[in-house]
Amino acid sequence: MTMRPYPKSGDLFESERLRTEQLAPGAILLRGFATHEAPALVDAIEVISNSTPFRTMTTPGGRKMSVEMTNCGDVGWLSDNRGYRYVPEDPVTNKAWPAMPIPFEDLAKRAAAISGFENFLPDSCLTNRYLPGSKLSLHQDRDERNFDAPIVSVSLGSPAVFLFGGQCRADRPRRILLENGDVVVWGGPARLTFHGIAPLADEHHPLTGACRLNLTFRKAL
Repeated sequence: MTMRPYPKSGDLFESERLRTEQLAPGAILLRGFATHEAPALVDAIEVISNSTPFRTMTTPGGRKMSVEMTNCGDVGWLSDNRGYRYVPEDPVTNKAWPAMPIPFEDLAKRAAAISGFENFLPDSCLTNRYLPGSKLSLHQDRDERNFDAPIVSVSLGSPAVFLFGGQCRADRPRRILLENGDVVVWGGPARLTFHGIAPLADEHHPLTGACRLNLTFRKAL
């Protein structure tokens, strides 16, 4: 894997390039990569959620998640008493998930390419909405058909503490502050790293208020 510098953007190029951090082999943090696009991304999320609403899912064991979720793309991710899986239709609306907006796909592809993962073509985008106190327990993204493609995660709005662990759930995770516009990409040897989000603090962000939004791009099929 060869990490590339950010695309050149006038005088900002050097400062942007230096805000790249390698979390582990195959895992890259791109600080502020989506900051300029964030308002448009939040507007697009609102359009998506108007047609396929955010909802709180349950784990197969019946535990209610604290994070609200919706999807766009060819397939969407679900969790209920039948298990974790991708499906082509929203069971709430009985319609296909909204198409993935072109700016979403473009952002995910650019972030993946810069991080050394060429030709990433996501077919699913899970959008999580965190309110104060919401969290996401340590888990692996392993419901996809294969693990060749990376995960691309975009943070919007209120800051959150990203938990980035190891290949075993018991591995102690690093605690990494993610702010509006930060993008994390992990694949290759890091693809099955356990990760999560610590309980969200009650902070206000001018873009989203007390809310944090997260876009997670995957190649599911």
